[in-house]
Amino acid sequence: MRTARFTLDPAFTVGEVDPRLFGSFVEHLGRCVYTGIFEPGHPSADADGLRRDVLDLVRELGVTAVRYPGGNFVSGYRWEDSVGPAEDRPRRLDLAWRSTETNRFGLSEYIAFLRKVGPQAEPMMAVNLGTRGVAEALELQEYANHPAGTTLSDLRAEHGDKDPFGIRLWCLGNEMDGPWQTGHKTAEEYGRLAAETARAMRQIDPDVELVACGSSGQSMETFAAWEATVLEETYDLVDHISLHAYYEPLDGDVGSFLASAVDMESFIENVVATCDHVGARLKSKKRINLSFDEWNVWYMSKSQAEVSALDWPEAPRLLEDNYSVMDAVVFGSLLIALLRHADRVAVACLAQLVNVIAPIMTEPGGPAWRQTTFFPFAQASRYGRGEVLDVRVDSPTYGTAKYGEADLLHATAVRAEDGSVTVFAVNRSRTEPLPLDVALGTLELTDVVEHSALADADPDARNTLAEPERVVPHRVDGTALRDGTLTAVLEPLSWNVIRLR
Repeated sequence: MRTARFTLDPAFTVGEVDPRLFGSFVEHLGRCVYTGIFEPGHPSADADGLRRDVLDLVRELGVTAVRYPGGNFVSGYRWEDSVGPAEDRPRRLDLAWRSTETNRFGLSEYIAFLRKVGPQAEPMMAVNLGTRGVAEALELQEYANHPAGTTLSDLRAEHGDKDPFGIRLWCLGNEMDGPWQTGHKTAEEYGRLAAETARAMRQIDPDVELVACGSSGQSMETFAAWEATVLEETYDLVDHISLHAYYEPLDGDVGSFLASAVDMESFIENVVATCDHVGARLKSKKRINLSFDEWNVWYMSKSQAEVSALDWPEAPRLLEDNYSVMDAVVFGSLLIALLRHADRVAVACLAQLVNVIAPIMTEPGGPAWRQTTFFPFAQASRYGRGEVLDVRVDSPTYGTAKYGEADLLHATAVRAEDGSVTVFAVNRSRTEPLPLDVALGTLELTDVVEHSALADADPDARNTLAEPERVVPHRVDGTALRDGTLTAVLEPLSWNVIRLR
């Protein structure tokens, strides 16, 4: 096979990686919360009912911002149901997922979870703009963030949280363009409500960071027109607009599935163009960034039948996709797409964190383990901090039904503060290894620290309760750096991390 090539030059960069690019998402959906992060009575549970084994894995995963409590769930969410003594909290029907919500885990427990994950885990709170509005958003903000001396801030202290939660990053609703969303609105209706909510929240705290709802996907009929209309109303009031995207192999089209990042990059670039067009129309010097606050591989076509069959159970097993090596390679490629647009993607949230289309799985009363997708995320979060270098690949291609000719190589590189460089690369070929040459230009690099790959002779190999370590990254030998050129061979259908110093 022809060798794939690219050149790295410190003079040509994309931008600095915002740590919040490695965020995740906890929604009251299925077992993400109950028997996921929260299981009183579990052998590993701490005094707050949080599973220590899950906390350890979340830290290892390297999660930063954690979006909460939804998702579709938030459009029926009454925040006041989730505070105060757990035994006094009401049970509610969750229309989004046809489940019963007990509210045993609520706002205080979410903040306690983040504090135990560590200071790197920033809260990202969504407000309900589906069935509620400005007043309820302000009440939640006051309860969560005001120091003391008002009815709601004093109520928080009475509930056992004297210190404010310090939530700075807020989502103004969720997927409000979706007909499935409780309280679905037109772009004009939502744009006006989001602007009113943003303006009021900034009266309490001018420094809040706000995310307006963009389209729920690039395939929405209203895509781009929705963004433009919403931003016409909110441009000077918000900091980010959201993007959501999920990918699965439809109708057996594996070739297009492997090239899913082609669609993700197009989505990002089209939203950026729309944002900048509106900014130009408004003659604004402000730049709107992107919050890609839901993304993943999700076998959605299978999940829809699961949800419709429910009859209001508590924490049912929902959306518990078991990921293969092939899924992990696509997942890694999506991470590469986010890094390649680090100049505009300031926040990203892997949906979700535990059990529900998640990198971490648990068994009630039993163990927790890493899915195949755990490893690309953990490696990208650990080694993908710094400045993204501009990578333009010269790669052999293959044909896809959805995207035409796609590169077999998908890659990016990140230069850390100490000058070391990490190359992240995916070989999309299912059958052939891909030789790779990287010209390092004026980068002063002399050694290959490590070449790690996630690949397997069986692309359908998975980690399960019975075999929790069936798939793990392995060391690749033979990768070399000589005379300013990195040479490597990428195994078929593989996610690769090559660290240089």
